[in-house]
Amino acid sequence: MKERKGILAAGNWIVDHLKVIDAWPSQDTLANIGTEYRGTGGAPCNVLIDLAKLGAGFPLAGAGIVGHDEEGDWILQTCQKFGLNTALIRRTDQQPTSYTDVMTVERTGRRTFFHRRGANTLLDADSIRLEASDAKIFHLGYLLLLDQLDQPCARFGTRAAELLARASELGFITSVDVVSEASDRFGRVVLPTLPFLDIIFLNEFEAARVFSLEIRKGGKIDAPTLLKTAETLLAAGVRRWVIIHFPEGVLAASRNGRQLFQPSLLMPPNQIAGAAGAGDAFAAGFLLGYHNELPMENCLVFGVCAAAASLRHPSTTEGVEGLDACLALGHEFGYRESIL
Repeated sequence: MKERKGILAAGNWIVDHLKVIDAWPSQDTLANIGTEYRGTGGAPCNVLIDLAKLGAGFPLAGAGIVGHDEEGDWILQTCQKFGLNTALIRRTDQQPTSYTDVMTVERTGRRTFFHRRGANTLLDADSIRLEASDAKIFHLGYLLLLDQLDQPCARFGTRAAELLARASELGFITSVDVVSEASDRFGRVVLPTLPFLDIIFLNEFEAARVFSLEIRKGGKIDAPTLLKTAETLLAAGVRRWVIIHFPEGVLAASRNGRQLFQPSLLMPPNQIAGAAGAGDAFAAGFLLGYHNELPMENCLVFGVCAAAASLRHPSTTEGVEGLDACLALGHEFGYRESIL
């Protein structure tokens, strides 16, 4: 069997229209737009571009659906600029390219999303020709934002679970990311995928929603609940690692009982322009180390340093640099204290 190499990322392909505003307005009032950008959005595009910028020395490919429109053209041109293989990205006339209006408050970096689901609603388990790829890792995102893949499936639970089962049979290492949706769907959509996952990325909000728990209490991470949530996700089927990230750092918990906590960087407030894309930047740094079979401690440091670099620009990928430059931020600013 040919050795697998590289990362195939599939799921939401989105154009982000980012607007930096002076304050978040109450209903029927006005906010001022200071600057605006067009950027990439969605897990596959962001993660792959970040990997290219970090200096990944292995093949990077995308899979999904974009519209036959100018924004679809722009996504493909952007991917090609970074050397990404777009052969498995289909085009459609049935829906426009998905887009999101991202409103980022200048003073805090907090962001709010207004999303047009568009072409991503057509992506199904049969849409991706996994057999055409010899990548080592198959990364899918975001669950709860992929209408067809989130649908029930009699045999596997959901269509996403069916896709991940097929990827596992073909020999991929499988990983998934989740979107922060305010709903009660997390258990129905996420749980069926877990037995077919090697790695799952969630933030504290998403992880808590899967089991209706409260990981953040009184504004602080509740460590016992955090650990319990990771253990429960593993017991529900995750085969290798549960990764739960949040502003204070990241927990990695494994099937063999390892629990590692990596604090995030102490980024000065004047260095933070926006958090859009920080989660994908973390995933990119982590997957870079994991693909290269580095120790988990290295994977986590790569992740938090890439995420910190991302914070420096309002868009999703502009702040990310080469791996050495990202790691230098850790030396420059240091890390928070551990919460475990």
